[in-house]
Amino acid sequence: MVKVQPRKNSLVRPPLANLDQLVLVVSIADPAPNAFVLDQLIAIAEYQDIEPVIVITKCDLADPSDFAKIYTDAGFTVCLTRTLEHQGIEQVMQVLQGKTSAFCGNSGAGKSTLLNAIDPRLALSTGDISQKLGRGRHTTRHVELFELPQGGYVADTPGFASLEMERAAYIPKENLQFAFPEVERYFGQCKFTGCSHTVEKGCAVRAALEAGEIDKTRYESYVTLYNEAKEVKEWQM
Repeated sequence: MVKVQPRKNSLVRPPLANLDQLVLVVSIADPAPNAFVLDQLIAIAEYQDIEPVIVITKCDLADPSDFAKIYTDAGFTVCLTRTLEHQGIEQVMQVLQGKTSAFCGNSGAGKSTLLNAIDPRLALSTGDISQKLGRGRHTTRHVELFELPQGGYVADTPGFASLEMERAAYIPKENLQFAFPEVERYFGQCKFTGCSHTVEKGCAVRAALEAGEIDKTRYESYVTLYNEAKEVKEWQM
């Protein structure tokens, strides 16, 4: 029997609902990772109650250890892959098992090759997948769920790159701290109620930053997103 389930989360662009995971595909080199864009997408997933999973590709081109550590220390699942050598694919498949997941990644990050390695039954060349999923190459908003051999589903989302997510999401500044787990850990510990964790004295988050307990780039992403949200007018929401 087919029935409509209550929505626990939803995205506007692309149109998706009831996701368990958002798989964020980022290459460690060629192109180099954009930490701010990644942090923004993670925050959007956290705010929507979707578990972010980070898959770092092209680990044969550069050492991903330092970059990966930033996100494992923050509490996220991170998978390291060498897709062409089929290394790390099993870990990604285990993460996907029994879950409904969508993949997000800019052109060149290796998302197409990764999807093909995860489910060869798609029987599509890398170029075909790239044409179907690559940003700016396909205008349809049709979304299809593929059942995986190990259980679970992957959303095939044409045109699903980070830009769509960025344009379709807004997180109120007062809620942003809950989209950064390493910031949320210090909720209620600041000297002043309603602390923005950006400039205030007695801020527990800034103290943790100075103590090396919060990564500097992650904190800078938080501050940038907070200041951007602060500029959004109520009518724009």
